[in-house]
Amino acid sequence: MSTEGFSYAGLGDEAGPGLDAQITAIERLGWRAIELRSVDGVALADLNEADFARVAGRLADAGIGTVCVDSRIANWGRPITTPFEADVAELSALVPRCAALGTRYVRVMSYPNDGLAEPDWRREVLRRMRALAERAEDAGLVLLHENCSGWAGTSADRMLTLLQEVASPALRLVFDTGNGVPYGYSAYDVLARVVGHVAHVQIKDATGDQAAPVYTFPGEGHARVADCLRLLTANGYRGALSIEPHLSVRPHEHRLEAGDDGIGTFVAYGRALERLVADEVLGAERGPGTGTEPVADAVAGKGERL
Repeated sequence: MSTEGFSYAGLGDEAGPGLDAQITAIERLGWRAIELRSVDGVALADLNEADFARVAGRLADAGIGTVCVDSRIANWGRPITTPFEADVAELSALVPRCAALGTRYVRVMSYPNDGLAEPDWRREVLRRMRALAERAEDAGLVLLHENCSGWAGTSADRMLTLLQEVASPALRLVFDTGNGVPYGYSAYDVLARVVGHVAHVQIKDATGDQAAPVYTFPGEGHARVADCLRLLTANGYRGALSIEPHLSVRPHEHRLEAGDDGIGTFVAYGRALERLVADEVLGAERGPGTGTEPVADAVAGKGERL
């Protein structure tokens, strides 16, 4: 489903671990796209060949496309001291699987530190990311760095440095609207600096703070989701908005609360996003302070766009 340039998708395992739940949730929303991270608790790269073929076949039969694959490359579970071979192997495994799913996008992060001095951490992050981007470019894939965990996860300056130093068309950004609250920064302010490099958008929202974030429906938290979407729209973003509710189900925390209807919550979250876009983003008045001004005006003098 799309609305004046936006299309909608969702991280399927936030509706439930099994493929049936993931497909059902997308179909109930009337959407035609999914973002894949895991099936039955198994990361996409770790599925055996038969199970992956079943996933790809079921999605094709349902007419559901894949907008992005969320890998574990450089993520919160793989600090900078983790052997690099783990990430190289995962990317290699995903090359044919992305081709089978019809997507070029692979979500990555940029390695949490593990006791290195900052210059050494930076140097090793850039070395690894250059090597990964080179492999991705050769394979026709694009790595999307998320504003989450790692060296460049929470700083617009570091995100821009990462892009400049790697200098590859195979490295761009995925922006998650809700990550600012749990990581202690203003998502909108970071987005204003990097908006020209965003190729994919994930939707979360939250209240609370870094110590105790409380995830909410979009527009009900402190993440300024509508402002972020207006800013993206004003700067030409016409891609997918992919929901990651973090309410009933949080796969990376092994959380599926007993009695919670993950599918129902996922569908309600998608409907809330559709309403937010219709009511507060599309057709919103443009002007200073609305969050819709082009980035050159919004953050004049605060860094260059590549």
